[in-house]
Amino acid sequence: MLKTVTAGISAGIMIAVGGSVFLACDNKYVGSVLFSVALLCICYLGYYLFTGKIGYLADDHSKRNVCELAVGLAVNLAITFLIGVLIRFAFPLSGEKAQALCTGKLEQSFLITFIRAVFCGILMYLAVRIFKENKTPLGILFCIPVFILSGFEHSIADMFYFGASGLFAPKILGFEAAAVIGNTVGSLILPILAKVGGEDEKKES
Repeated sequence: MLKTVTAGISAGIMIAVGGSVFLACDNKYVGSVLFSVALLCICYLGYYLFTGKIGYLADDHSKRNVCELAVGLAVNLAITFLIGVLIRFAFPLSGEKAQALCTGKLEQSFLITFIRAVFCGILMYLAVRIFKENKTPLGILFCIPVFILSGFEHSIADMFYFGASGLFAPKILGFEAAAVIGNTVGSLILPILAKVGGEDEKKES
């Protein structure tokens, strides 16, 4: 678990870096591409990011893995929020941008946030799987900008934005719950479909 905690802290730091550069860019297209540095570093260095790991729960639903996912999620959320607070202090302009961004997010219903998070989860799973199986960063370089520009919700990145926003509304908890559940469901859709398809092929043969 100590390895999960330290790797989770490292992943949280990188997501905060990605969020920081996104806020610093006036051009959202450039910012969305540069955000990819976060997942690139996480994948190459083996850090623990909940949204990159949860999709593999379909293959490994052992008690140990579930516990690691819970710890990793808690650490990811805590670290990104805390760094967000620091970024707001050090870069007031980024804090203002985060506040405007998060104000809009909190106006969304639970269902809308959930749906947006589902699609983010799908893209996160694809980005990590393509990296792992094909040894290429192309999935990351395309999937990350796509989820950002589409307005999909990434629970860990969103927690960074909330920390940087200076907002401390109770609605944040509901938003994050919808985002985490949505990311989880989205990340599991494709691997579960693959398992079902594979089982069907075995039955036919």
